[in-house]
This record gives sequence, C-alpha cells and structure tokens, in this order.
Amino acid sequence: MAFKTQDEGDDVMGEINVTPLVDVMLVLLVVFIVTAPLLTNAIHVNLPKTAETAPPEEKDPVYVSVDASGKIFIDKTEIALDAFENELLTRKAADPEIALNLNADDGVQYGIVAKVMSSIERAGISKLSVLTIAQ
Repeated sequence: MAFKTQDEGDDVMGEINVTPLVDVMLVLLVVFIVTAPLLTNAIHVNLPKTAETAPPEEKDPVYVSVDASGKIFIDKTEIALDAFENELLTRKAADPEIALNLNADDGVQYGIVAKVMSSIERAGISKLSVLTIAQ
C-alpha cells in the first residue's frame, strides 16, 4: 500500500468516486420497490363475466346527443340547455314511459354531460341508457 506525501507533488485528483453514490441509489431503489405495493389503496375484486345482453323490447327510444362542441340534440333537433328540461317534461307528459338513449362525444366536457343527466333526472325520466362503443 502506497501513501502519497507532500514531496511527491500536489496533483489534484480529477476523478469522482461514484461507489458511495451507487450504494445510496441502490438502497433507495430497494426502499421504493418495497414500499410501492403498500401505497395502493385499491380493493381488488374479481368481477363476474357475463354474456352480452340485449335491451328489453320497447318502442323507439328518444336519442339525446351531445356533440364535441357541447351542443345538445334531441332526435337530431338542436336544443339549448336552458330549454332542454322543459322539452323533456313536455315529452314525458305525452308519454310517461319515455326511454332515452344518451350519446355523448368522447371530447365533450364532463360538466355539460353532467348537466344533461341532471336535467333528465329532474324531469323524472328513469329509463336512461348511456351508449358506448365496445372495444
């Protein structure tokens, strides 16, 4: 083992000792690997598998659509959000067993869809289907 003395020169060591840095990083990695599964608060449930079901036979439902820009349509007729609930009340008075199919664009803001669904509930319509595309 050789020791350096003052007489041999004052050369500055230009290398970084990375061994302590690697040791610290490996310890942190182990800590994160051990604690990561403990941080999830999800309850794991095995959902039952069912066959695809067909909706019950009913007369033609009324289609409520919300496009990407937030415009509301009832059977291809544009209607303002303010008048939407009154139109539903009128249709429910004409047909108490009215059924609605809700089509909402994937890009529409959630708040608009929530307002539409709230209006449907206030109008007293209980038969509502939210249409999606199976993947």
